[in-house]
Amino acid sequence: MNRNSKGSIIRPDPLPESASRPVVTPLSPSVVYASDTPDALDDQYEGRVHGYTYSREGHPNADVVAKRLDAMEGVQGGWVTGSGMAAVTAALLGILKAGDHVIGGNQLYGRSLRMMKEDLPRLGIATSLADPGDVAAVAAHIRPETRMILVEVVSNPTLRVADIDGLAELCRERGILFAVDNTFTTPRAFRPFDHGADIVIHSITKLLAGHSDVMLGYVVAREPALNERLRVFSVTTGLTPSPFDCWLAERGMLSFDLRFDRAQSTAIALADHLSGLSGVKRVLYPTRDDHPDRTRGDALLKGQGCNMVSFELEGGRAAANAFTRAAEGLSFAPTLGDVGTTLSHPASSSHRALTAEERRELAISEGFFRVSVGLEDPEKLKEVFELAVSEAMSA
Repeated sequence: MNRNSKGSIIRPDPLPESASRPVVTPLSPSVVYASDTPDALDDQYEGRVHGYTYSREGHPNADVVAKRLDAMEGVQGGWVTGSGMAAVTAALLGILKAGDHVIGGNQLYGRSLRMMKEDLPRLGIATSLADPGDVAAVAAHIRPETRMILVEVVSNPTLRVADIDGLAELCRERGILFAVDNTFTTPRAFRPFDHGADIVIHSITKLLAGHSDVMLGYVVAREPALNERLRVFSVTTGLTPSPFDCWLAERGMLSFDLRFDRAQSTAIALADHLSGLSGVKRVLYPTRDDHPDRTRGDALLKGQGCNMVSFELEGGRAAANAFTRAAEGLSFAPTLGDVGTTLSHPASSSHRALTAEERRELAISEGFFRVSVGLEDPEKLKEVFELAVSEAMSA
């Protein structure tokens, strides 16, 4: 029967069957999926068959991205969220309850720090911050009610390297969940589950998707029951990813390995070049001999360093303004992971909510920049930075 023969049935019949299949994953923007009968819907909800119901509870494009990241991290059952901070939220609020205590790295991304300092305490969850490179300092904050420790492998934006192995051992000994944000390093450089993590978080928005046109996150737990809690919380609170963003992210992830390797090699060259420029006070990159965590970084990352470079100009805010104006062709934007190199000024963006004193404690000055290195020609990039630093010093 042709349901549309008289125009009384709105929705068309399913797509025609085909002996071939599309090479590119189809975009599935449908919010809702139809089932044949109530019994068939029961079979889906009760796990006897796989199917989709309502896109807040999952959709094909999110599953494609999740499975790709699962394979990269060596796990199963990861969940894609609407942003990286949604993934952080799922890991914290999907597991912790009022009366619990969580320890965070003291150099987390600015919004993660805000959640630790303001939002969790408001909900009755106590928090502490400690240097993730100092296991003894973290251990000193543990209480009987401590439930989780959350750190970044390489911190945003100061590029300090956490003592992941030491913290994992501490968590095992004390029965504490160990959550690791792997956004900067990505599975190309580091796999936290291989080092004892219980939960892994990503902002897919960044280098994984890689084109500044996607807003997505990812969270997964090693233990299936814990993973189900993350999923249920994400569904209940609507931390839902857009099918279109997932479709774009899959496209970006197809070239991820190539982009990561190219950007990382350029980042190494740029860090070395910046270190020799007059007016640059310091350069931070994990594989450099002058990096404060070089020994730990070598042991943990095995020579990988990611595509991020941070550096500090002499001259404060005036020099920072002059630098961004003179950095021709580079986007000054609070993001990272694009195909083009971007500049971020943490004092005016990611860490602006911190007090000046708190930023000083993290060594984030008005002259401090975080660079997300893209795919430009390395020599051209060096020229742009050299000119911009020169202009900054003239200011």
